Amino acid sequence: MRGGGPPTGADWVSRDAWKGRDVISILDFSRGELESLFKAADAFVGPPRPRKDLADRIIATAFFEPSTRTRLSFTTAALRLGAKVIDLSPDVSSILKGESLHDTTMMLEGYSDLIVMRHPSEGAALLAAELSSVPVVNGGDGSQHHPTQAMLDLFTVRRLKGRIDGLTYAVLGDNRYARSATSFLYGLTKFKPKMVHIVSPETLSPRAEVVKQLKGLGLRFELGSDLEKVIGAADVLYLTRIQKERFPDPNEYEKVKGSYKLTKEVLAKGKGGLIVLHPLPRSTELPYDVDSAKAAAYMTQAHLAVPLRMALLLKVAGGGEA
Repeated sequence: MRGGGPPTGADWVSRDAWKGRDVISILDFSRGELESLFKAADAFVGPPRPRKDLADRIIATAFFEPSTRTRLSFTTAALRLGAKVIDLSPDVSSILKGESLHDTTMMLEGYSDLIVMRHPSEGAALLAAELSSVPVVNGGDGSQHHPTQAMLDLFTVRRLKGRIDGLTYAVLGDNRYARSATSFLYGLTKFKPKMVHIVSPETLSPRAEVVKQLKGLGLRFELGSDLEKVIGAADVLYLTRIQKERFPDPNEYEKVKGSYKLTKEVLAKGKGGLIVLHPLPRSTELPYDVDSAKAAAYMTQAHLAVPLRMALLLKVAGGGEA
């Protein structure tokens, strides 16, 4: 169900800018549209209240890759808005019989009013959106796009720091294959960060096409490999695990496994007010003893997924305002 949104300025958003719209990449949305989403999500933070906004809607979740937070938060968001949820489980569906993504999408289109899809192949969500007459929300595809995770990450920064503009960010980890990191960087191009430090082992630096895109979009950033050199300036540290499942060569993963870690000793070098975000799940890069640090904000980040995705579903599937 492709089709770009209406022309939008930074501070103007049409009432119908979100209604019936596919959510494939955060780059498809203007700053004004993102800010309107965050404002709507604010209303859902706190104790849940029974709502029936989407009581006549059916949301389909189709996750062709494992997921905990994205899948469950979308399901929770839909249920809290009164919607019904149907779930496609690839391990017990006709996908095991060789059913194509094309036919699976056409089936889901007829059974639901909105499809949330995760897929290992880059471009799968875009293909589904082009086939479907109902909106498709990309729950992560390939190594580049996870738009609602980036929306959640930016929303969390705004909630905890009061703003997104003017802050210094450090993005540490697998910046080559982690779609959450790439989408977060793309999302920052919609705002005005003071500086973005992209920190990773050389073999996990962003791909050339991503660097080119970030430069073209005017993001002020530096590439590096030493977190200790930049953590003292950072307001936000965004950390990702090494994406083992996306490495084309398992031997390459073995070479970088465990190559970076956020310890309490390194974290202590950060300035006051620093927050640490992580899309989760985590591995050895984020030890459990960091959880007690004042800067640890990743569980708050995970919990904010429900209000953020409630606002998103309401805007796309209901066309209403929170």
